[in-house]
Amino acid sequence: MQYVRELVLPARESKTDLEHGSIFFIGTATVLLSYAGFTILTDPNFLHQGEHVHLGYGIRSARKTNPAINIKQLPPLDFVLLSHLNEDHFDRVVIKKLDKFVPIVTTLKAAAALNKKGFGKTYPLKTWEKLTIIKGETILRITSMPGRHAPGPLSFLLPPVMGSMLEFQTPAEETKLCLYITGDTLLYKRLKEIPRRFPDIDLALLHLGGTKILGVMLTMDGKQGAEAMKIVAPRTSIPIHFNDYPVFTSPLEDFKKAVKAANLTNRVHYLNAGETYTFAKPLR
Repeated sequence: MQYVRELVLPARESKTDLEHGSIFFIGTATVLLSYAGFTILTDPNFLHQGEHVHLGYGIRSARKTNPAINIKQLPPLDFVLLSHLNEDHFDRVVIKKLDKFVPIVTTLKAAAALNKKGFGKTYPLKTWEKLTIIKGETILRITSMPGRHAPGPLSFLLPPVMGSMLEFQTPAEETKLCLYITGDTLLYKRLKEIPRRFPDIDLALLHLGGTKILGVMLTMDGKQGAEAMKIVAPRTSIPIHFNDYPVFTSPLEDFKKAVKAANLTNRVHYLNAGETYTFAKPLR
């Protein structure tokens, strides 16, 4: 396991575009982010409809949807960003077919488990720790954000989770894009520290779904998602992780209603799997 705080990637020959970017929604919490010369994959889940994920303690759930693309259709990746190690975020297809030397940024526990599965470049982060990734003239600073996957003592029975803050910067450390990914977290008090440290967030990817196992909620439902938007205050939010498994009990409509009630509709962009959100700078 590599406890390094800086990663240098080979630069591309073409000029880096800091004015345009895209987010391609593959399904579940899996997105492909393309910006500033980086190609980043999050929480890869490439199982198909009817295939089961194993969620621990003998609990399984069959996928209701298909990913928008197959894993073999992915472009070359700079790295994978992983909220935590559960099968709906890093499944057996990914373990078998993902390049074992693609860098993976994740929690300490997930990194240790992935090392044992043959993945040779893991970059573990504790909450608030930072990894700097340099590619050409672009600097990307990734900070691990707080996350809680279950209420109270039950959190110790589930894998540790992290959110992520991605700050894309110029060599002069001017931030061109600040992107927050919640990871599989519930709404809880430590999230209030995020806007104090990062008061200028451009985009947020919200893991929703109101995941319930044995009656216990493990990810934000629609109402909590809207509350998280009010706390973190991104300019634009994109909901993901909301309709792929039966254990997701809060449909997207719950979030839409809560967003409307909070007068936040103009701050949300909705994507179906297979759709792309494109953005142009400045977003500030």
